[in-house]
Amino acid sequence: MNAIESMGKHGDRLRALLGFVYGDRAREAERLALEAIERHPALARRRGSEPAGTRFTERDALLISYGDMIAPAPGDGRSSLARLGDFIDERMPGLFTYLHILPFFPYSSDDGFSVMDYRAVDPALGDWDDMLALGENRSLAFDLVLNHASAKGVWFEAFKAGRSPYDRFFVTRPLDYDASSVLRPRTHPLITPMTLDDGRTVGLWTTFSADQVDLDFSEPAVFAEFIDIILSYAERGARMLRLDAIAYLWKRDGTGCAHLPETHAVVRAIRALVDGLGLGMAVLTETNVPHEENLSYFGGFPLIGSGSGGDDSGDEAHMVYNFSLPPLVLYAFAAGDAGPLSSWAASLRVPPGGVMLNFLASHDGVGVTPARGLVDDLEPLIAAVEERGGLVSYKATPDGPVPYELNVSWADAVAAPGADDRERAAALVTSYAVACAMDGVPAVYFHSAIGSRNWSDGPALLGYNRAINRERPRLDELEAALDAPSSTRALALAGLSSLLRERARRPAFSPSSPRRGYPAQGPVFIVERGAADEATLAVVNCSRRDAPVALPPGWAGAEAFDPVAGERVPIPAAAAVQLKGYGVLWLHRR
Repeated sequence: MNAIESMGKHGDRLRALLGFVYGDRAREAERLALEAIERHPALARRRGSEPAGTRFTERDALLISYGDMIAPAPGDGRSSLARLGDFIDERMPGLFTYLHILPFFPYSSDDGFSVMDYRAVDPALGDWDDMLALGENRSLAFDLVLNHASAKGVWFEAFKAGRSPYDRFFVTRPLDYDASSVLRPRTHPLITPMTLDDGRTVGLWTTFSADQVDLDFSEPAVFAEFIDIILSYAERGARMLRLDAIAYLWKRDGTGCAHLPETHAVVRAIRALVDGLGLGMAVLTETNVPHEENLSYFGGFPLIGSGSGGDDSGDEAHMVYNFSLPPLVLYAFAAGDAGPLSSWAASLRVPPGGVMLNFLASHDGVGVTPARGLVDDLEPLIAAVEERGGLVSYKATPDGPVPYELNVSWADAVAAPGADDRERAAALVTSYAVACAMDGVPAVYFHSAIGSRNWSDGPALLGYNRAINRERPRLDELEAALDAPSSTRALALAGLSSLLRERARRPAFSPSSPRRGYPAQGPVFIVERGAADEATLAVVNCSRRDAPVALPPGWAGAEAFDPVAGERVPIPAAAAVQLKGYGVLWLHRR
């Protein structure tokens, strides 16, 4: 019995999915996959680990950070990764159970997402020992950048030289290829000309930039290479695998080349591999797309001929990003209207066993596309971000460029223009109270945790809009700001720390706890989590102004707790309360 056969039903599913994807080349694909698995004999012998998606609890929270997020102070000889780990341990002890280190590999552009070598740590950040040390006190999330690789990387150099199998690793098309039907997340030309070592010129498929060449997953050797990489990450301590830009993975001429059945089948095959080998690794898909398309990555629908789906909902990603949450929360704070957010929260349905990653800010901007159809008019949101010093990025469509992403620091985005440090920090922390109340795992970007503002010089210095939220503060300056109790940085970290620690004490906020949404009351967002004696009613004022709140039936006379201040709050026994600006209350029945 080989390693795939010994995976039981997961091995059967993996073989069926390889058959669906590769057809006449299925046996070759299975042989290459088996060879990759057997290069990791210790992992190939593991079986029966609890599926990762069922392990998340109310105690879980994730921090998103670059490996070099903090610039050294003079005389600091530590590696970037060691400096980051020490800072988290000292300033955020026990606050985050997961740490997502954004791509830490050697790269040529896009702050790490143009990977040159998938198996190495960028020497500018540290080494594998530093990564292992980071994983001692928390679970690590690794990026799997599998849609594309660097045009300056080791694979592409072999492709240019015509060396097998790398000569088949990248997607090529004629230079005059008609890309009008292809769904585009960027405005640059899709096909980039490149001269090979033998003098031929080919057209490379470049979804995101000319330096990021799309990998050809129709070639079984490409998938096998990534199986080997996934298993090497498991050996290096990865407990979450983030599938970057997965929606664009498969190409089929004449289609939009997004969310194709083969793409879903590849994700399912990765899930079968992870579960079948008992790697204890959660599979997280990154798909910044409309809400229903995003949820489709939980799986549960049939792929004809694959033997997978239909009777096995939740057979794809363990976790997906809640991409609609950031623009809806931002709209609520910018417009003082929690209506669209509340309507969406009341109707949201997460498949059984699926877990949402509830983030607000990240290394990227705030996606506009996931809010389309949920907010009637996005123009006020776009105008509000520009008024707060933010920028707007565009993507190409058949009708011309349209807004795709809002680039702004979250602290500036949610606060009213002209807010002082205290009000800005209050708005930031209160917005995360919404993320903490939703079912799933809350995720906090490093710059949100420390209350960073727009790095206005960044886009001009680095040449791209996303730089506005990617500054690397110097350690001594950061420490000084955090030691000043009234600074935005200190207030933001203190408030978020209190919020996350209080959340971790309440089983009502377990990802599996039921959720009941209520209609908004102007700027006030209300959601009920849990059931019976463990139920909690979360009430959040998304406005700087005080607001009256009529409590839902059954909640009059409940005990109230302010999770940001960490203290009980006396409220009237009546069915109405007055909630202060940017106020948060968690109510419990007596």
